[in-house]
Amino acid sequence: FFPTQKRSKMISFILMVNKQGQTRMSSYYQWMPMEERVALESEIIRKCLSRSELQCSFLEYRGFKVIYRRYASLFFIVGTTADIDAGKGAENNENEMGMLEFIHSLVETMDKWAGSICELDIMYQLEEVHFLLDEMVMNGYIVETNKANILRPIDLLEREAKTADGMFR
Repeated sequence: FFPTQKRSKMISFILMVNKQGQTRMSSYYQWMPMEERVALESEIIRKCLSRSELQCSFLEYRGFKVIYRRYASLFFIVGTTADIDAGKGAENNENEMGMLEFIHSLVETMDKWAGSICELDIMYQLEEVHFLLDEMVMNGYIVETNKANILRPIDLLEREAKTADGMFR
C-alpha cells in the first residue's frame, strides 16, 4: 500500500437475513448512525425479499450497490459503495459477479464449518460466525477465501476449549 494510492471501500456491510426479513447477523465496515442502519437494513431487506427468483440479484439503493443471494431459508446480502476518495456522485465499479462468488465462498466455508449452515447455527453460534467473517473480510476488504486458512483458527479455538486444562474451559 502506497500512501498516495487511492483505495476504495469494497464492502460497506454484510447481512444474513431469514425469509421473514429478520436480521440474523450484520457486520458494517463503514460507520453510520444506528437509526440510519436500522432504516437502511429494513428497506434493503424488504427490497431483496420482494424480488422474484427471475430477477437478477443486484440492485442499487441509496448509493449502495446491493448484491444478494438466497441459500435455503437465508439471504446473504452484501452492500458496496463507490470509492470514498473519488468524491460524491462517483460511480461504483464493484464487480457484481465477484461479490456473488464471495457470497458463495462464505456459504461454502460456513457449510464446511457447521455441516449444512442454517439459521439456528447463526443464531446460537453468532460469535463464531463473526469470527469466521472477520477471517475473510477485514475493514471492508476481502483478505482470505481459502477455506482451510479461514477455518484453522476456529478449529484451534474449538480444540483448545475441549481440553481439560484449556484456557477457554
